Amino acid sequence: MEPVQCGLDHLAETAGGLRSVAADLARATGYALRTFGSPGGLRGLAVECTWLAAHLASYPLGLLRESSTENGVYRTDALQPSRRSLVVADMAAAGTPILLVHGILDNRSVFSVFRIALRRRGFGAVHAVNYSVLTGDLRTAAQELHGHVERLCEQTGAEKVHIVGHSLGGMIARYYVQLMGGSANVDTLVTLGSPHSGTLAAYALPTPLARQLRPGSEVLTELAQPAPGCTTRFLVVWSRMDQMVLPQRNARLLHPDLHVEELELRDAGHLSLPIDPRAVHWIATRLAQSHTESHQFRRRSQCLHRIPETARTAPTPA
Repeated sequence: MEPVQCGLDHLAETAGGLRSVAADLARATGYALRTFGSPGGLRGLAVECTWLAAHLASYPLGLLRESSTENGVYRTDALQPSRRSLVVADMAAAGTPILLVHGILDNRSVFSVFRIALRRRGFGAVHAVNYSVLTGDLRTAAQELHGHVERLCEQTGAEKVHIVGHSLGGMIARYYVQLMGGSANVDTLVTLGSPHSGTLAAYALPTPLARQLRPGSEVLTELAQPAPGCTTRFLVVWSRMDQMVLPQRNARLLHPDLHVEELELRDAGHLSLPIDPRAVHWIATRLAQSHTESHQFRRRSQCLHRIPETARTAPTPA
């Protein structure tokens, strides 16, 4: 009788888990449908589709190897006024290298608009890396990222870097920062639409990597553990219209040991987060402010920045 009872208990537990997943998926789908039906949602959907077409056209260019050579970034005479102001005001902020990490099945071309915007703001060292589309393990990708960070520090002479990760890229960078000692080398980690608490969309893919992105996975359980020694600042951008992170709130980073600042959008799709002008402006502004000066004596907390209604309803350029 005991084996039979154990089997029945297991079936009941499995059924309960499936009902919970179905309920979460239904709520996320209902919310997405209501959001897409609003004026802001329709504009966001148009931007998402337009950027998808442009990104597909530029995707082959992202496969080319990138050079990390910088030239004359601190010669202010050749810089535009907007770039010159950051260099003069805070040379350390302007010179801290920024490493861009793309999402699943993507490449560095997703940051083509984002990196131009950062360089126009005065950030002199902005690099994007590619990892293999065949990556099957988040931990392996984090180890590869560790190598990229070390090489970038060696090439630029910097002690620390900023990392910006889109989708899976943010999760890879978080694992490196939080569990592999990367906080010693990373001043600020920006995540754009990263499933910090997992995503139900990962159930659609039967791959090892997708299983790591499911709610309650072993990797996400590791990331939920205490991290008292992590000094990296986290800037989290998430959208209530994200069609890849389900439910959308799972893109928030809630961890008692991490210093997190958060930007909530309501009408930006998953792919277009790196080109959303509100997100780009907020990230550039925060990166231009010294982490050490702003937060050295501050208790770590969750700082939420919501876009005002006037900004939410404003047209979003592609």
